[in-house]
Amino acid sequence: MTAFRRTLTTIDDLADAGLIPQDRAAALADVGEQYAVAITPAMAQLIDPADAADPIARQFIPDARELDRLSAENDDPIGDDLKSPVRGIVHRYTDRVLLKLVSVCPVYCRFCFRREMVGPGKSTALSDADIASALDYIRAHPEIWEVILTGGDPLILSPRRVAEITAALGEISHVKVLRWHSRVPAVAPERVTPQLVEALRASSKAVFIALHANHPRELTAAAREACARLIDGGIALVSQSVLIKGVNDDVDTLETLMRTFVEMRIKPYYLHHGDLAPGTAHLRTTIAHGQNLMRQLRGRLSGLALPTYVLDIPGAHGKVPIGPQYIETDDSTEFVVTDRTGGEHRYSDCAPPV
Repeated sequence: MTAFRRTLTTIDDLADAGLIPQDRAAALADVGEQYAVAITPAMAQLIDPADAADPIARQFIPDARELDRLSAENDDPIGDDLKSPVRGIVHRYTDRVLLKLVSVCPVYCRFCFRREMVGPGKSTALSDADIASALDYIRAHPEIWEVILTGGDPLILSPRRVAEITAALGEISHVKVLRWHSRVPAVAPERVTPQLVEALRASSKAVFIALHANHPRELTAAAREACARLIDGGIALVSQSVLIKGVNDDVDTLETLMRTFVEMRIKPYYLHHGDLAPGTAHLRTTIAHGQNLMRQLRGRLSGLALPTYVLDIPGAHGKVPIGPQYIETDDSTEFVVTDRTGGEHRYSDCAPPV
């Protein structure tokens, strides 16, 4: 296995490292100009260049089809900008906000729904003045119970900076939950130092990390150790994954991924249907296929290991669960319920009406 010493950030880097053929580099140059490229050593060493269907490569190696844009695809597919009252804040749901601290990531996913907004030259991290304004907004809205720290990837920040953000949010009494969305524990596990763990701790808040990983191979021994450091340090972990064609769109891979999360003490949380980001059609499955996978998982996994399959509705309308339905009715009291093996059963709702 090749040992990589630095993050690969250009098409030429990928060719020089042997992750793409040299004669393919020219064809991918325009993709590299349009969308950011970065593959950390931890992920680069997992890629098998001889496997044309390698699921790690498919997530991070550019593809010429990224320049094929469908009419339904959108630069802001879930409508962040439509719900941004001040720079860095997205207030889509009453009781929670996104705080987008940075616009850079340790890796750049080829399916990213913010691909038009992140990466070198796309936009800049929040300035101190921007952060102060965002914090003022949170202070002024007592309905905000949870702050979701995202980006980019906010754990690319230094422990000192993370500690400053944690401390500032810790002083806002109506905020009870801090949730950091990150790929760092898997793609750059060396960054999860004791100093970072301490920086994330907030004595008066519940602190979560939503770890983004899509394939069991991403959960290496180093990633497991990084997650264990966080959990043992008092940080709760949940998972979020994206359903990606050719990566995890088969029941065996998803079952292994979800079981691995649970074995790592990470609660499977969301399985996202692919967003309508530009140039990502070749990575999206159909909703019907996703629903079928979820039905199969229901028959294989305990509830502890089942994520919620969700769609983020374009236009800032929020997430909704889109998993298969198990209950149907023609009136308000008589139902037909389908069990995990496909058997149908009649059920009478005997509770008094509300």
